[in-house]
Amino acid sequence: MPEAGYPLDTIDHDTYSTYSASTSADEFHQMKGDTMFSEQELTYLQGQRLARIATVDADGQPTVDAVGFSLDDGKILIGTHSPVLTRKYRNVMGGNTNVALIVDDLASVQPWRPRGIKIHGVAEVVERNGHFGPGSYLVITPKVSWSWGIEPHEGGFGAKKTVW
Repeated sequence: MPEAGYPLDTIDHDTYSTYSASTSADEFHQMKGDTMFSEQELTYLQGQRLARIATVDADGQPTVDAVGFSLDDGKILIGTHSPVLTRKYRNVMGGNTNVALIVDDLASVQPWRPRGIKIHGVAEVVERNGHFGPGSYLVITPKVSWSWGIEPHEGGFGAKKTVW
């Protein structure tokens, strides 16, 4: 549930129904491929290089790590040069596949204008070619995303929730 004072727009992509006052049906149907990110969200993500991923270890301890990432047809790729040594890979390979990822920055500090995208999804370890070349990558399939400060919103600040 959003905090008081923060309107929440929702697109339910399972039924292709639009509940958002700020997302037109035309914008919705222009989303291409397997991605449900809007054009503005894709442009924002493609311009960023750093994200933070949250995973959970076998003892239930959450951990957050800064990661480089790339996009591939609506999925998030996270690579490393030594997957066996990283906590995030061990957590996912250990069966804790639910992850959270956030990409954010400040468009301005005066006035204060935060923007970003938070994603809840399911991760798997896949051998493939990616931004670090061939190797092991965490591939995150988004299930729900929230974005703020990226698309114009009537009345000021607001978050848009997308259910994939």
